[in-house]
Amino acid sequence: MTKDQAPRRPHGRAPTMTALATTAVLWASAFPAIKSALDGYGVAGLSFLRLFVASVALASAAPILKVRVPASRDLPLIALCGLAGMSAYQVLLNWGEVCVPAGTASLLVSIAPVFSVVLAAAFLGERLSRRVVLGSVVAIAGSVLIAVAGGKAGYTAAAWVVLAAALVQGVYHFASKPLLRRYSAVEVACYSMWSGTVFLAPLAPAAFEHLPTASVASSVSVLLLGLLPSAVGFVTWGYAVSRSTVAAATAALYLVPAIAIAASFAWLGEVPTVVEIIGGMISIGGVALIRLHGRRGAADVTTTFAARQDGRRRTDEAGCFRGKA
Repeated sequence: MTKDQAPRRPHGRAPTMTALATTAVLWASAFPAIKSALDGYGVAGLSFLRLFVASVALASAAPILKVRVPASRDLPLIALCGLAGMSAYQVLLNWGEVCVPAGTASLLVSIAPVFSVVLAAAFLGERLSRRVVLGSVVAIAGSVLIAVAGGKAGYTAAAWVVLAAALVQGVYHFASKPLLRRYSAVEVACYSMWSGTVFLAPLAPAAFEHLPTASVASSVSVLLLGLLPSAVGFVTWGYAVSRSTVAAATAALYLVPAIAIAASFAWLGEVPTVVEIIGGMISIGGVALIRLHGRRGAADVTTTFAARQDGRRRTDEAGCFRGKA
């Protein structure tokens, strides 16, 4: 990373806090928006169109964002990030939300860092402290409670599908670590979004087939999903984590499930059950334990990404294998 590409800190905290708050709201709004879009486009159509809209938006803004052409040696890893974190994540989350309430889905997805921890331990030999093990067990227990809490037909199976979405999101976080040593957060997001769209190209016919018959509400939801959570959200996140502390970035992400539940109630009239809320609180508590450990190292890729951006020069000089997505 050259000197002129190192993150620059603004004077004052207001722009950073605004970016973090914007990111949390945008990412939380995606969960109820998915429900609305599914009515008109189905799982396949929505999965492709959301990434397609985001890819076009990011490609248009790439010169302004100073997105560079990636090195050929990084293309396989970029492809993995796109396949896991964009393609598979979209399909699985959309599929799961057919039966799982939007707010509940946000609670289940929040345990993605747990899977990143497991991958880091398995493939990087990172030591799992007692706190990380305890946090992982607690987070998974809360998610299992949510998964078995529903009484509607298909709920439990759909909840496991959403957990699978959290798993591939964890793979994305893990796989993006080495990329974040050489590229900015926005660049990694762009590369992943573009490659993910390519992987979902076979779903394009299903997407465009629904265009003439989809309701205006569904079409607007698809457009907003691509432009706001998927495009603008990644840009504001990249801006914020390069200029904020680990604690601030983490705190913003803790707000996502709460905002998603509130947005789902206001938009869709969904009310989570008491068991789902309790399970979600347990899961978030477990993730919080992991992220506390992540302040020392790379246990949680979300917080370590912020730490990685916050100390880019020092990390690059040390040759440390850290990062986030």
